[in-house]
Amino acid sequence: MPNEPLILDRNSLVSALEPLRREGKTIVLANGCFDLFHVGHVRYLQGAAELGDVLVVGINSDRQTKMLKGPGRPFVPEGERAEIVGAVKGVDFVTIFDEPTVTELIQTIRPDIHAKGTDYTVDSVPEREIVRSYGGKVAIVGDPKDHSSSELIKTVKTADK
Repeated sequence: MPNEPLILDRNSLVSALEPLRREGKTIVLANGCFDLFHVGHVRYLQGAAELGDVLVVGINSDRQTKMLKGPGRPFVPEGERAEIVGAVKGVDFVTIFDEPTVTELIQTIRPDIHAKGTDYTVDSVPEREIVRSYGGKVAIVGDPKDHSSSELIKTVKTADK
């Protein structure tokens, strides 16, 4: 496992994971936009890291974040979001994905565990069948969904009034 997190493109990530998988390491994948990073993100990533030996975090590209979150988003560019996420203890690899969902990344790296936040249940994770199809597991981690970037934005907007 690397000493500091690496931000890698998909092909480089696959190459980096191959020897770790051969060593029997458990690969965990977490994903999200991570725009306006907050404590809920930290707790989600720490919970995901506790599930295995290697934590990979997929970050939605700027284009996909704008499609998911709306005009004016993201506030923080993808490269900076990747750097921030990579600074969290327990994160080993970060990659940026430009597809509308994390499905293609899952199919490429085939994590042993796909970790999602508490706004999901194991049965509501959209990618659950893909993960299960190759013998992987889905896990729910983090604290209750009491924090969100959208709520932070509302707070900032109303603070000046």
